[in-house]
Amino acid sequence: MCVARQPILDQVGRVYGYELLYRAGPDAIDCTAAGDLASARVLSDAVLTLGLDLLTCGRKAFVNFTRPLLLSGAGTLLPANSVVIEVTEDVAIDGDVIDACRKLDALGFSLALDDFMPGSDAEALLPFVRFVKVDVLQTAAHDHATIAKRLLPLGVRLIAEKVETADMVAQTRAAGYRLFQGYYFCRPTTFVATSMPAHHVAYLGLLGALNRKDVSVDELEDLIKHDVSLSYRVLRSTNSWLFGVRQEIQSIRHALVFLGVDQIRKWASVWVLAGLNSSGTQETITVALVRARCCELLGHALLGPEEGAGYFLLGLCSLLDVDPQPPHGQGPGGHATRARD
Repeated sequence: MCVARQPILDQVGRVYGYELLYRAGPDAIDCTAAGDLASARVLSDAVLTLGLDLLTCGRKAFVNFTRPLLLSGAGTLLPANSVVIEVTEDVAIDGDVIDACRKLDALGFSLALDDFMPGSDAEALLPFVRFVKVDVLQTAAHDHATIAKRLLPLGVRLIAEKVETADMVAQTRAAGYRLFQGYYFCRPTTFVATSMPAHHVAYLGLLGALNRKDVSVDELEDLIKHDVSLSYRVLRSTNSWLFGVRQEIQSIRHALVFLGVDQIRKWASVWVLAGLNSSGTQETITVALVRARCCELLGHALLGPEEGAGYFLLGLCSLLDVDPQPPHGQGPGGHATRARD
């Protein structure tokens, strides 16, 4: 996942917020994807996966919204106090779009008009927006002051975008603009992250639920039964020679009663970790288990028996971020290898 951000600065050079931009790859310098795709990916990857806190450090996030996203109500997925929804210049303004913006404004969301041009259909949205972005490269210099005189009394904050020279900064500041964005200050910086597979997300959710202190037998049974591989491992293990059962155990509930909730919880956590590391090496699992048991004993000794399970999970998860593959260009022993002709 690649997301770029470009700062929006106030008149004294402090960062007010960041516009978040879609990038197809780490080396891309602009957005070549269709507007709907780019906006949806930023919404999904930047906001819901990477996290606004990481990308904006608590400042406002300006996110472009296309017509489909506006009409779908996707804006309500975002925290109203942390984002500014930018209505892009290519959105066809009609009754549906006006209603969508009116609802977002009523819910406390901040809206911005991107690349605003006087006399355009976007004028109909002015009662609901708090920011207006003016492209200073595409707008005549004398229009900058005209726009400011008209919109500033309405309580709209003006953002001069695509600012590339000191003269542009001085001219727009004199006209009443107090927020600035452009290459003169900073080019967009790209952030790259690897998304987690969906089944890993499910496993982590299961792992967290399994290690809740207040989880009941019914909840534990339901959690295990919803994962086929986990159910198989529970039944196969409880029927193995290790536990010396005399009569075959045929249900998850029977296994819970036989082994006890604590034992099942612990083993299930191990099996879930194995599923998370399915592409890794067995040694990773072995080291994680040793760490888990060590942490459990320490927690038991320092904080009492009730804390042991939590520290077991701490040790168990300590190697989740380990890359199972050798570094590029290295052999199994970690030594660099040379390409052959």
